[in-house]
Amino acid sequence: MTVPEIVPIAHEPEYRTGTIGRYAGGQFFASVTYAEGPLRRLYVVLHRFDADGRHIDSDISRADRPPTPSPGAEETPGAAPARAEARLAGLLDGLDGREFGDIAIRPFRVVFDGVVFGLVTERHAPTPGEEHDWAELYPDRLGFSAPWNGLYDT
Repeated sequence: MTVPEIVPIAHEPEYRTGTIGRYAGGQFFASVTYAEGPLRRLYVVLHRFDADGRHIDSDISRADRPPTPSPGAEETPGAAPARAEARLAGLLDGLDGREFGDIAIRPFRVVFDGVVFGLVTERHAPTPGEEHDWAELYPDRLGFSAPWNGLYDT
């Protein structure tokens, strides 16, 4: 089954889609996530969409290093995740009329710091010409597929 034009994402409090919903300007998806690669980096992400699920913009920042590192200073364990959660809380507090809940968004792609962020359509079948049957949220690695009920696989 091909990827729908608008992909539903279910709000699951206390899980990886616990910070999604609607606000006065449309819809949002926010998270603290690691991106794997040559280096493991921690990011704070807020994607904003209009009411019809079109990507408006993204606020993405790295949280795995102090904002102004002191030469020779070592960070205490847990400082980066705490900093990330505080930044995320500030971004969410800035959304007028914010309500957590289900969203429905269109696929999009943003590259920041050499890392892909977005809801990217893909296909499982290796046969050329096959339709995309999967939408993957990067770098969170949440996969959405038929029956397109908003639930994800990891």
